[in-house]
Amino acid sequence: MNSQAPKFSSIVLAGGRSARMGRPKAALRFGEATMLERVVAELARASAEIVIVAAPESAADPIALPSAARIIRDERAFEGPALALARGLDSIENDAAFACSCDLPLIDSRVASALVARLGGYDAVIPIIDEIPQPLHAAYHRRCAGAMRDLAQSGNRLTSIGERVRSISVYPAELAGIGTGLLSFTNVNTPEDYSSALARVLCNKGN
Repeated sequence: MNSQAPKFSSIVLAGGRSARMGRPKAALRFGEATMLERVVAELARASAEIVIVAAPESAADPIALPSAARIIRDERAFEGPALALARGLDSIENDAAFACSCDLPLIDSRVASALVARLGGYDAVIPIIDEIPQPLHAAYHRRCAGAMRDLAQSGNRLTSIGERVRSISVYPAELAGIGTGLLSFTNVNTPEDYSSALARVLCNKGN
């Protein structure tokens, strides 16, 4: 996975319920930044633009945004990731996009770029980690927006999007040597996940 990524946009979903965390994950602090701000700042290293898809009204909106970033709103709260991602794909300026959730505080823009570089003529590049598709740490062509809406209307999970578009899977062995590799997929869903991710950040600062 060493080909050059085309100019691409990034889409960050920040409108979820955060039910298992018990409070908005996007607003959790990581040092001087929130988790959402941290994700956006990292993706700004490689993305031509960043679109944040947030809830209609959100207390978790970032305080500091790079100039390439902007916020759009879900039409209704908690419509689900497929519709939010479709909205993001409809709004981007580039054909290629990296899409993720806001709860990936260790995300690595080098991994994002490598996934986008694999798009070529495909509609989607979806990593498979522990045999589970990772559609919210994946690359998409903007033409996937219609398939995302169809997926939402049919009530199917976003993990099945690879079956509805022309997709290619990427496995851990292909990602291990890129940036921080699989650490980029570290997901924060619970207070325990949050504590663990914070510990990793502090450990990296100490090294």
